[in-house]
Amino acid sequence: MAVEVTPAGTRGATTRINNRIVVALFMAFYRLLGGRGMRVLGARTLLLTTVGAKTGRMRTQPVVYFADGEDSWLVVASAAGAARHPAYYINMAKNPDRIWIQVGRRKLRVKAESLRGTSHEEAWRRIVVQSPGFQAYQDKTDRLIPIVRLSDWTASPA
Repeated sequence: MAVEVTPAGTRGATTRINNRIVVALFMAFYRLLGGRGMRVLGARTLLLTTVGAKTGRMRTQPVVYFADGEDSWLVVASAAGAARHPAYYINMAKNPDRIWIQVGRRKLRVKAESLRGTSHEEAWRRIVVQSPGFQAYQDKTDRLIPIVRLSDWTASPA
């Protein structure tokens, strides 16, 4: 199973933080500190690198993650509750074999898989308990906020 793009919403948050300077500074500090202390909404962050669906260029974005086992991480494609999905989510769907993460100082290639049905519901409950701000994002939009499991490329069969 790969990343399946779900329908966009018709309503959602209109203000999103997309300041290139802030993101660049966050990533510089992340790399300098090895991710220590780098949190958003009380949750740990990783650096997600994808290949642009339209441009073909490598794009790196800090994203919140939730541990899902030893070599597996859940990321929430919330876009702060916007009606549209974040670009990295579309990039993962269009270029599933070209996804990398940096968790702390560890860098690795990952596979991405959309969670659906019961898996999505159970993961969502765990995520909201750990970081209640995500429920506020879901409340702002009418789209189902996707959850993607990232797994170490080398840890599972091809």
